[in-house]
Amino acid sequence: MSNPTLKPLSFDRASLSEEKLIQLYYNMLRPRLIEEKMLILLRQGKISKWFSGIGQEAISVGVTMALNNKEYILPMHRNLGVFTTREIPLFRLFCQWQGKASGFTKGRDRSFHFGTQDYNIVGMISHLGPQLGVADGIALANILQAKNKVTAVFTGEGGTSEGDFHEALNVASVWQLPVLFCIENNGYGLSTPTSEQYNCEHIADRGIGYGIESHIIDGNNIIEVYTKVSKLAESIRKKPRPILLEFKTFRMRGHEEASGTKYVPQELMDYWAAKDPIENYQEYLKTLGVLTEEKEVQFKEAIIHDINEALDEAYAEENIIPNLTVELNDVYELFVYQEVKPNNETQELRLIDAISEGLKQSMERHDDLVIMGQDIAEYGGVFKITDGFLKQFGKDRVRNTPICESAIVEAAMGLSIAGMKAVVEMQFADFVSSGFNPIVNYLAKSHYRWHQAADVVVRMPCGAGVAAGPFHSQTNEAWFTKTPGLKVVYPAFPEDAKGLLATAINDPNPVLFFEHKALYRSIREEVPTDYYTLPLGKASLLKGGNDITIITYGAGVHWALETLDNNPEISADLIDLRSLQPLDKDAIIASVKKTNKAIVLQEDSMFGGIASDLSAMLMEECFEYLDAPVKRVASLETPIPFDAELEKQYLSKGRFEAELKGLLAY
Repeated sequence: MSNPTLKPLSFDRASLSEEKLIQLYYNMLRPRLIEEKMLILLRQGKISKWFSGIGQEAISVGVTMALNNKEYILPMHRNLGVFTTREIPLFRLFCQWQGKASGFTKGRDRSFHFGTQDYNIVGMISHLGPQLGVADGIALANILQAKNKVTAVFTGEGGTSEGDFHEALNVASVWQLPVLFCIENNGYGLSTPTSEQYNCEHIADRGIGYGIESHIIDGNNIIEVYTKVSKLAESIRKKPRPILLEFKTFRMRGHEEASGTKYVPQELMDYWAAKDPIENYQEYLKTLGVLTEEKEVQFKEAIIHDINEALDEAYAEENIIPNLTVELNDVYELFVYQEVKPNNETQELRLIDAISEGLKQSMERHDDLVIMGQDIAEYGGVFKITDGFLKQFGKDRVRNTPICESAIVEAAMGLSIAGMKAVVEMQFADFVSSGFNPIVNYLAKSHYRWHQAADVVVRMPCGAGVAAGPFHSQTNEAWFTKTPGLKVVYPAFPEDAKGLLATAINDPNPVLFFEHKALYRSIREEVPTDYYTLPLGKASLLKGGNDITIITYGAGVHWALETLDNNPEISADLIDLRSLQPLDKDAIIASVKKTNKAIVLQEDSMFGGIASDLSAMLMEECFEYLDAPVKRVASLETPIPFDAELEKQYLSKGRFEAELKGLLAY
């Protein structure tokens, strides 16, 4: 990258009108002047951080102007020009950066970590990669709804090293999604040069590997960016497909201002300074006679006036006064549960059949519901839950996916942003670790951050007892009950599973729906044949008694029932939680206050499991009512073994009866 040979920018106005040429200039000038003001404020300590896009304005502005205002753009933290070109009020942008209530996140996030449906912009999260898969989901919705729209998503050359980049491009290619993947190759990922980021000549070359079209564009040439992207966008609208665009450009400031640019050779800085997108274009317009010195000054004075006026207004706004109720209520999208009562006709179903039927009836009820997962279409899923769905609902709504859990969760989020619903089937709950980031950092936090619902259900076939070993047997609900913004449901019976799944799909919040594999074909009961719902956050009292409260869920429910059947002299309240988040605290506390003893049974290993939180809650809420310590019974602190005898030793089932009797005798 050292000692480059300067190639001056060459502009070709083609058929662009004078009005369009001036608009391109003005739209680049606005973010540049805003940034220059922000750098002053940063030095004055009036803003805390700034990620500069100086030198890259032509990309943001050119891409945004090439798209229609109703087409979604997913920008990064150097794409101020996207926000200003979409005419977001400067007052709101400045409030966002100052953490004021009139910003977009109520002071809960900074910079460009926000989205706005009013302007069809979906902001980034710091993990960079997930937005690429989200763009896939938005584009998929455009295909399904026949909107003939393009989605543009940005990342830098550093972001292309993340797995999400590769997953998103692969999915977009396989599904032929109308996405413009805009890679701003600005030379450095923080201080790491491109030579240490990838080992090919151009990022655009990667398009070959995914079977998608790719182009290299001079990211400092506003006319080239605008005209080429406009042409490609129009082509995609007519013939949907993904296109990879590599914009060659440079970052003239530090990764963020505090990091500086000392690691950049001076000759490289000089080279790119000479290719400044605004100064070069400004001179070009003057040679055409389109722009005069007087007009330039007028533009700058008007923009600076708008900046100062909006800043004064933002400064004048009161600082946020923390309100506990507001903060807690904004974690989840408001969901008003609507009860649909079951009919009187029933049929005996296994747990697996009830889930399949509930999913099918929800598909019939919601035309905008899409199911995605590995092998779920022709094959019907590894557990055959979606067997026959393809024939009834078609390939658009029952979608086989590549093996890429992260991109598919992100695509589900994109569908939600576009106003649709999604169910994602994890082939096994264990595999969710490959999609963990978008679940806990994107789905869980979107409503709290910018009031965007994540209308996604992730189905989680889980649990031991089927001799499947360490990677197919985990019951990993505690990974998600810890994360505010997620709901976690874990039914133990067919009737509950069907009704709770229907409600989970109706709920606009992200729901992890756990389905125990060992119960799939071993548990049967009479289940209403029609569609019905059951409320989340309501436990079920399966048995009533006075001596002790047993709290459990999933397979633990059946272990506890078996123990009580074998010991009819034990008088116990048996509570099936059914829903772990939200949790029916009232039912638990009321029972323990009655019985004065409590034991919590879980299949998960002990440390960090939900039993620990329940025990702590009961010690805090019911201490004066307890006649003995709260007892936890859990599986061993080891991975789950394959051998049947080792698995039997691992599971908490074999220790529950003794622990129960010991607590009763306390």
